[in-house]
Amino acid sequence: MRMKHLILYLHPYQNGDFCLMRLNRGLGLRLLLVLLVFDALGVLLGQRMDSGTLNTGTLNSPLDNDTQARDSLRNFTQAYHIVEDNYAETVDPSKAIFEGAIPGMLRVLDPHSTFFDPKAYAQLQEEQSGKYYGIGMSIGARANKIVVIAPFAGTPAYKAGIRPGDVIAAVDGKPTDNMTTDEVADLVRGPKGTNVQITILREGISQPVHLTVMRAEIPRNSVDVHFMLKPGIGYVHLAMFDETTDSELEKALDGFGNLQGLVLDLRQDPGGLLNQAVAVASEFLPKGDVVVSQHGRSSPERVYRVAQGNGGKDYPIVVLVDRGTASAAEIVTGAIQDHDRGIVVGQNTFGKGLVQTVFPLSDSTGLALTTAKYYTPSGRLIQRNYEGVSLYDYYYNVNNNAANNAAREVKKTDTGRLVYGGDGITPDFQIPEPKANAFQQDLTFHYIFFDFAQQYLSQHKITPSWNVDDQTLQDFRNFLHSKNITYSESDFAANLDWVKSHIKAEVFTNSFGLEQGQAASAADDPEVLKAVEYLPQAKNLEETAERIMLERNRSAALHK
Repeated sequence: MRMKHLILYLHPYQNGDFCLMRLNRGLGLRLLLVLLVFDALGVLLGQRMDSGTLNTGTLNSPLDNDTQARDSLRNFTQAYHIVEDNYAETVDPSKAIFEGAIPGMLRVLDPHSTFFDPKAYAQLQEEQSGKYYGIGMSIGARANKIVVIAPFAGTPAYKAGIRPGDVIAAVDGKPTDNMTTDEVADLVRGPKGTNVQITILREGISQPVHLTVMRAEIPRNSVDVHFMLKPGIGYVHLAMFDETTDSELEKALDGFGNLQGLVLDLRQDPGGLLNQAVAVASEFLPKGDVVVSQHGRSSPERVYRVAQGNGGKDYPIVVLVDRGTASAAEIVTGAIQDHDRGIVVGQNTFGKGLVQTVFPLSDSTGLALTTAKYYTPSGRLIQRNYEGVSLYDYYYNVNNNAANNAAREVKKTDTGRLVYGGDGITPDFQIPEPKANAFQQDLTFHYIFFDFAQQYLSQHKITPSWNVDDQTLQDFRNFLHSKNITYSESDFAANLDWVKSHIKAEVFTNSFGLEQGQAASAADDPEVLKAVEYLPQAKNLEETAERIMLERNRSAALHK
């Protein structure tokens, strides 16, 4: 049976690494619904019986398992028929099973086993390819309106003249009032080569602007930002791991030329394709090194190694991570750390180390079931504990347990450094998570930088060498007053670098595109600048690792 790894984008942290298995679609819907639940409940009960003991403390026999499974399935059937016969309204069996029974069953297993409805399953298949069909722009909600953040360079939206700050009033004549960004995005997307009518409101123009834009294939760049921080020091941010990630990274690295150091930014990277994680790690590790292994009750152990290697490129690496670094991004981080190839800085990563196998079901739906766990080269479990934790707390109230390493499993890197498992990847050096103060929160809440950039650029033309000067800051102060934003000069002075960085990022985004705005932001990012400071330590670590490995090889040769 052919297996294929997929990517999931239903939730910022639900990304994983998936296999695809196909099921027979020839069954009728009603019968299929029942069989699916019976089969799934049987698997669930079987796993529970195989993995432990009864309440009495005695081990279940196969006969006990079968009897309890039949009893449980009979109870489910009776419950379903009672609901179907007596509920106040007609019961939709598809809704009851696909939105109720199956998701509820999966939830008690783990946070990442997931059911896909037709829309989510189509999105899954689209996202794995790293592209979609639309017009190519980033949108957001601003004061109850859908506003263009920026069109992507070279896309139909860019060529049609759509600008940052344009309000999308209607799509194909349908008003967007009270719509979410996802709802508007769904309207804009469509088959390649088809037209979509976009009605926009633009400041300075009294009448709505009607644009006809032809949809096209829009690539999603994994390497969304890359540039030279300073001579010899490169910076790369990976936004995800999809089918083009390694080729994009290789192109970016080759474009840097002779690197003397690299900051690999994996913050807020939710992961994705396993094969791309192995390929990305292979850009930095020598041939034969283990990247990751997986173990599961019903799946054979599998070890993934570097096939080609990095060709002797040994520049120092600092990997920048945070709690948004998950799945495939954690695999890369763990491999680099365990092989002492680079220094990891930031905050503990998310801790998503479960492998999902995706089973396509009927009616364009699918089931993602956890079938194995990931382990780093040193044997660390990546997955964070989720027992007794609500789904909300698991995703949104993630505590940084770096100070509680004593309670975690301990492994060693190639050179013998201690590393810890069971809570994602712990950085070698912690950088405190940035916390916005009241002044920063106020400006962000009111979209001040976005709005200021619109006004500033209506009166100024800038070049790529532009920087925020004293006159720009005075213009910004005047803008704050016009928006009735109250602040003290001490507030302004204490946040001066932050203000200048955000002004430049928004002005560059409006003038030169989203990537240039992101690059401007990264260049002034305090965490990125801190990461650069660790490059000498990364170089020392790599040199130490090379010396130790050479000595081990010599010793092994002498004792043959």
